[in-house]
Amino acid sequence: MDFRDSPQEGIFRAQVRSFLDAEFPAEIAAEPVEWGLFNGAGRASPRYRDFMRGWTAKLNQHGWAAPAWPKEHGGGGLTVKEQFILSEEFAWRRAPRPGGIGHGWAGPTMMVYGTEEQKARYLPRIISGEDHWCQLFSEPGAGSDLASLQTRAIRDGDDYVVNGQKIWTSGAHVADMGILIARTNPDAPKHRGISYFLVDMKTPGITVRPLVNMLSSHEFNEVYFEDARIPASALLGEENRGWYLATTTLDFERSGIATSVGHQLIARDLVAYAKDTAHGRAAVAERPALRNELADRAIEARVESLICYRIISMQDRGEIPNKESSIAKLYSSELDVRLAVTGMHLAGMHAQVTDRGYARSIGGRLPRFYMHSTTSPIGGGTSEVQRNIIAMRGLGLPRG
Repeated sequence: MDFRDSPQEGIFRAQVRSFLDAEFPAEIAAEPVEWGLFNGAGRASPRYRDFMRGWTAKLNQHGWAAPAWPKEHGGGGLTVKEQFILSEEFAWRRAPRPGGIGHGWAGPTMMVYGTEEQKARYLPRIISGEDHWCQLFSEPGAGSDLASLQTRAIRDGDDYVVNGQKIWTSGAHVADMGILIARTNPDAPKHRGISYFLVDMKTPGITVRPLVNMLSSHEFNEVYFEDARIPASALLGEENRGWYLATTTLDFERSGIATSVGHQLIARDLVAYAKDTAHGRAAVAERPALRNELADRAIEARVESLICYRIISMQDRGEIPNKESSIAKLYSSELDVRLAVTGMHLAGMHAQVTDRGYARSIGGRLPRFYMHSTTSPIGGGTSEVQRNIIAMRGLGLPRG
């Protein structure tokens, strides 16, 4: 990979930096943000909420709210490298970008498989931020082995009647819409007979119940379908071919540079905590090996960025990263845990305090980051699944 920007890419990077200089206030950038899986959780001030109302509109003026989307759908139509540059520059500034299920999964999958009516109805509302989406995939007995799902969708006239349960549904309690996969042919092999639906979360028969985690935070939910009638027009693509749509959706989940930059920033914050606070200096004085730990974490975060650069260079050449994406996911998830463990070693007695208000300081952020990090090797495909993919597709080992 050539690490240097081309002249055109250099111009684009300068444009992004100028935009951030002009539009992203320093006081917003300085607002405390909890580290970990739900990275924006700490930004909840009225000032931040007011800022976000206008931020999406400003990004949409450039097509940057959905940079990978074609311009005809309201996106930026950016090249792979331009998308990479945008994500990298925003991440270094800790600047928020619209995203989530709608921008990253539902919209792109709809562009590939949706009817013109579906695209016209849903895509503009994703771009504008009017509709928030959730992903109704995992079930109590179908997580890593998602094709074992048992939620049923039975055709009845102009509707499908859906019964079943989904779990670990992020943001379902605030979602307007959801992408749902359900079994429409129970007699077919498990990877077949599955269909993909675009679901209005206000549909009668859909019940969302909170799953409160050990941080007393409510991000996940379980969702029950009890004779919920979903119109046949909400079917995306062909009936019984939903598994292939779902794998398309999951392909959009494999990014990386923003997480890599986030890890580099966390490593820098940990070093600053060790150098600039009395408690941090005392921890390092008591455990000199912490200097080595901090150095290891900083090096590992940089290695993560190099893995991301490899993936983006492949995409820029028109290649599809497969095992490489699994390598990036595995490395990133495990690094999340190692960073959190190093933070706990620095935190000392502060590691006992998990109150969210206290997390506005770096010292108070560490124990909450540690608890968040335990989910990283699970969400988005477990570390065990990633190792299997690497073993079979990367090393050519036989299926165990």
